[in-house]
Amino acid sequence: MSHYLVVGATGGSTSGAAAPNRLEIHDFVQQEEQFSLYIQALQFIYSGKSQSEIDSFFQIGGIHGLPYIPWDGAGSKPVDTEAWEGYCTHGSVLFPTFHRPYVLLVEQAIQAAAVNIAATYTFEKARYQDAAMNLRQPYWDWARNPIPPPEVISLNEVTIVDPRGQKISVPNPLRRYTFHPIDPSFPEPYQSWSTTLRHPTSKHANAKENISELEATLKSAGSQLRTKTYNLLTRVHTWPAFSNHTPDDGGSSSNSLEGIHDGVHVDVGGAGHMSDPSVAGFDPIFFMHHAQVDRLLSLWSALNPDVWITDGPSGDGTWTIPPDTVVGKDTNLTPFWNTQSSYWISANVTDTSKMGYTYPEFNNLDMGNKDAVRADIATQINRLYGGPIVNLAPTAQQVSSKITTTENVAAGTDATANVAQSKNMKSESTGPVTIEVNDDSPQVKLSSGDHSEKKELWEWTARVQVKKYEIGGSFKILFFLGNVPSNTHEWATSSQFVGAFHGFVNSSSERCANCRRQQDIVLEGFVHLNDGIAKLSNLNSFNPDVVEPYLKENLHWRVQKVSGEAVDLEEVHSLEVVVIATRLTLPPGEIFPVPAETHHHHRITHGRPGGSRHSLQAGQ
Repeated sequence: MSHYLVVGATGGSTSGAAAPNRLEIHDFVQQEEQFSLYIQALQFIYSGKSQSEIDSFFQIGGIHGLPYIPWDGAGSKPVDTEAWEGYCTHGSVLFPTFHRPYVLLVEQAIQAAAVNIAATYTFEKARYQDAAMNLRQPYWDWARNPIPPPEVISLNEVTIVDPRGQKISVPNPLRRYTFHPIDPSFPEPYQSWSTTLRHPTSKHANAKENISELEATLKSAGSQLRTKTYNLLTRVHTWPAFSNHTPDDGGSSSNSLEGIHDGVHVDVGGAGHMSDPSVAGFDPIFFMHHAQVDRLLSLWSALNPDVWITDGPSGDGTWTIPPDTVVGKDTNLTPFWNTQSSYWISANVTDTSKMGYTYPEFNNLDMGNKDAVRADIATQINRLYGGPIVNLAPTAQQVSSKITTTENVAAGTDATANVAQSKNMKSESTGPVTIEVNDDSPQVKLSSGDHSEKKELWEWTARVQVKKYEIGGSFKILFFLGNVPSNTHEWATSSQFVGAFHGFVNSSSERCANCRRQQDIVLEGFVHLNDGIAKLSNLNSFNPDVVEPYLKENLHWRVQKVSGEAVDLEEVHSLEVVVIATRLTLPPGEIFPVPAETHHHHRITHGRPGGSRHSLQAGQ
């Protein structure tokens, strides 16, 4: 049997890079030639191929979950018929590396179609052929741009240049995928929906998408996404803590790559496909999302160049990996063949340039000089994500004047940002804290203007632990400071809402005996609270002596299914919320904040449903 080798896109070039760049989607839609080819290529692998063809979008999307069939001979049947029957390695150390050849596969299929389409151009054929060779899967940097462009989430048609050079409007394949036909393996409500849906208005066949709700949800999640991403890149230094959402973050009070990824899935999908691992791969935004996940893997690896995958448990297992086994750098990343007799493994996916793509942050860097690369990427992370300790939305009283800076630009702004005056938010031996302001996501950071002085700041975080399958599907645990709205559909966009923890869980777990068998699998994640404290408390301080009593009185949390239905906290027996305060410093010469000490403030949540179960002692 001859296998479909996953080799990625080939050819092309980007100035200063070892391979062509993948581009951020907001930039990509402005690239007329590549965008025109990409749209046509997507449409071809959607509907120009039978759903049974190995490189059709349906077959590629189905690798992630349903229809639970072998892909290209990678396991004629599942190794455990009672386990998770998708190939995707959720909840394991393989999570980041599995998705690297997965995105490579769709990138390969898209470019192959684009090359054939470019050959049909009678208008500036050479330019379009060159664009096809440079075409790579775009990524959506949700940490910087939480709302994708209209070409991704709202336009039913997009404008492209056709082979004759005419600008025409065509159906938008980035908005949805149309099944032809619905696979009989799909459960309800997916069996009733002829297309993928985001934030569907109902479970019925005539359901529409609630785009305004989708945009509002993503906008509301923006500051948390950026803070979570910044902390992941700058505070997590071990592979287990970085790679997946199982407990033990290494003591950083920071989310894992998979944990942040889970939240985007749930916020994009609502009660639609993206929120369910069994069908998420069919939503066109899936691969933009996972290209961003892959980019963050590249950035983190540049900051931690001597760290790569370590052995760990397989979690739920996959189609080819049994649950409750050990996996590591030499575990086959099935079903992705790299030769006719072997699969990709984590040990050989370390260099993206050898896989045919790069990211813009690495352009013009000497990749052979690890220290120089680390220093440059660190500077870019501070520039891209604002270098925040926490994101802030200060009150009007806190913003009294503006100056201009070109350093530590807040995400989503130009190279010049509006910055409010420095404001002293006192803590022990604390130097000035700078509040930086732009339209969407003001921030607080340790002032770096005078780097000869040591700076300090307390960071407040809610740690969440909960059993993965207890709620019966994907869910959110939402946090509020102050009153919780009575209307559950207002929770995620309420002015009192300060962040959420997300569970990305198979909604058809009744079909997965292992999901029932593995009831003790626990998810862990963190919600950052400084944003809400600054915006809502009027404390003008992050000091524990004033913040602890405030949080004890005002911090609340709720559990919500992706359908919008609230779940009684008394029924989520495994849930435990613990508030953690970390004293961060910015020692002279350091580019990232450094944790100095950490305290678990159990008394803030103890005694409430889902609160700390720690036996309180003095000072806790």
